[in-house]
Amino acid sequence: MDLLYDPEGLEVAKERGRMWEALEREAESCARCPLGAGRHRVVLGDGNRRSSLLLVGEGPGAEEDAQGIPFVGAAGQLLTKILEAAGIGRQEVYITNIVKCRPPNNRAPQMEEMLACDRFLQAQILLLNPRILVCLGSTPAKWILKTSEGISKIRGKWFSWRGIDVMPMFHPSYLLRNQSSTVGSPKHQTWLDIQEVRKRWDAWGPRGSLSEIPKGGMS
Repeated sequence: MDLLYDPEGLEVAKERGRMWEALEREAESCARCPLGAGRHRVVLGDGNRRSSLLLVGEGPGAEEDAQGIPFVGAAGQLLTKILEAAGIGRQEVYITNIVKCRPPNNRAPQMEEMLACDRFLQAQILLLNPRILVCLGSTPAKWILKTSEGISKIRGKWFSWRGIDVMPMFHPSYLLRNQSSTVGSPKHQTWLDIQEVRKRWDAWGPRGSLSEIPKGGMS
């Protein structure tokens, strides 16, 4: 048997590709909320569409709106450095936001906007089928986990959501406003958090197995 040839797997991959293309077309023409009227570009997502590691932020900023790519401004450059510090290449993961169009003046997305855009996020999650989901900041953490807890209380903790391991972390823009790297600072806590994400990602392995994690070894 030729293990390198899997016609069924190729068909699944082709169908997944067609679904991504359909999602992109739908997002490009979306006018479900007022954000669509003010956008320059839809910012659907970026990265490896087969990755088991998904990062979700809040919404696009000015640079993202101009380029159509999430996390390319100052906060995005810091995110790339955070990933690289843990030995994770940006193109190894998939990055998106709760809303796909820029809110005015970079304000937090409103409920109606998140509700309108949720269909795209849920479709992305279904297509990716990630093992790990990192919530970057309070907005995605509250939206996905349905919690009222602030990010400072829940960051660095593992949660289970629909069979996915979820880790809330500080948003990179918050770290830009808090430059200290001393022990206990937001930057130091983020360093610890991304190391835990890396460990959990490694533990899943290529086949998604957690068999190598000792019982009680990770919470």
